[in-house]
Amino acid sequence: MTRLTVQGLAVSLGGRALAAGVDLCVEPGELLGLIGPNGAGKSTVVKAIAQLLPYRGEVRLGAWRFDRIGARDRARAVAYLSQDDQLQWPISVAELVALGRYPHRSGWGGALGAADDAAVATAMRAADVWTLRERRVDQLSGGERARARLARVLAVEAPLILADEPVAALDPKHQLQVMALLRAHCAGGGNGIVVLHDLTLASRFCDRLLLLDEGRPVATGTVADVLTAQHLHDVYGIDAVTGVHNGQTYIVPWANRNNA
Repeated sequence: MTRLTVQGLAVSLGGRALAAGVDLCVEPGELLGLIGPNGAGKSTVVKAIAQLLPYRGEVRLGAWRFDRIGARDRARAVAYLSQDDQLQWPISVAELVALGRYPHRSGWGGALGAADDAAVATAMRAADVWTLRERRVDQLSGGERARARLARVLAVEAPLILADEPVAALDPKHQLQVMALLRAHCAGGGNGIVVLHDLTLASRFCDRLLLLDEGRPVATGTVADVLTAQHLHDVYGIDAVTGVHNGQTYIVPWANRNNA
């Protein structure tokens, strides 16, 4: 498994700076939570790491610069789950999830082998879409689509997962399930970055947090270091109720600061 290192990441589009001065490191076994208000640059940072946006700075997987790794090796090393869930193709859930195995196919067009079939089945069961495997993805609910798209990412079996708001369309049960899957992926030696708005999920499941505001890092470190009352006030403009249950922190946004 491989460490992800990002140094001096900056993204500008149309002359507008979307992110700047972003440094982070994610060790094998770690899940890093990327948090911040709307427009903070979270998705921009994840897309740049996934090589989907032009950027300045350096992104490394181990000793290798990510932009110098071949497309196939890159697709095997990193699985990206986008925020956009628009699926218009009239294909089945099983066919969608099987797309995650393309980097492993011979010549990108080879037939699925036994290992591919097993990875697809395991991913569908883990994401709780096994019973939906014959359904068309364009006929699923928003939550069902989100889980099917997660299954495609899991089917890649990449060591690094980049997940942009993977729980946004899910009910509480499946939110917990998705976060537990990401946690289990890291516990098995992988690593990941997850973009979250839910601060309790971030505090419960992430090893460390990176708080962004207006495209720049505000704080990075443990939950206690990042989710302070001062940061919640300065960045989110809120007061929150915090506590500990079974040894884990929870945070409930309670009032807008200017209305408190």
